[in-house]
Amino acid sequence: MDDKKIIELYFARSEDAITETDKKYGAYCVSIARSILSSQEDAEECVNDAYLGVWNSIPPAFPRVLSAFVGRIVRNIALNRLAMLSASKRTRTAEVVYEEAEELIPDTSGEDASAEIALRDAINGFLASLPKRTRIVFMRRYWYFCSVSEIAEGMGMTEANVKVLLLRTRKKFKAYLEKEGITL
Repeated sequence: MDDKKIIELYFARSEDAITETDKKYGAYCVSIARSILSSQEDAEECVNDAYLGVWNSIPPAFPRVLSAFVGRIVRNIALNRLAMLSASKRTRTAEVVYEEAEELIPDTSGEDASAEIALRDAINGFLASLPKRTRIVFMRRYWYFCSVSEIAEGMGMTEANVKVLLLRTRKKFKAYLEKEGITL
């Protein structure tokens, strides 16, 4: 079933919307949550919670890209679950990605919405400026929380190449943010 029809089911408040979403995006959603939590059981719970979040969001929201909309909700729920877990249960990959990302993104909490919009636009502009391969590696690391070894295997690269590419891209991102007037 195509995304438009699935969204129409949500607007009609048909429970088939969740079934169709799960058929089409279930594996995708579980992979997002599992890469953050490293637990199949926790990942599946996050996905179920995300379906409720999607149900509660549509309507009024009308997502342009359903996969991204659902994926973002799953990711946010998984990150919230990760924050609630004790430090001993956290995945090492997620901790490392958090540490790397802390250096990249300024804290906009407590600021007005325009600061968040400016940051979002800067991130999107930066991503659009990257070559496709670099953008994929960057997104797999910092959005999907993939390990360096998973990225290397999936992209046909060595782990050393991935690490160097990520380091250089983080440096370019910092410079890009500074050029855009966003201070870290």
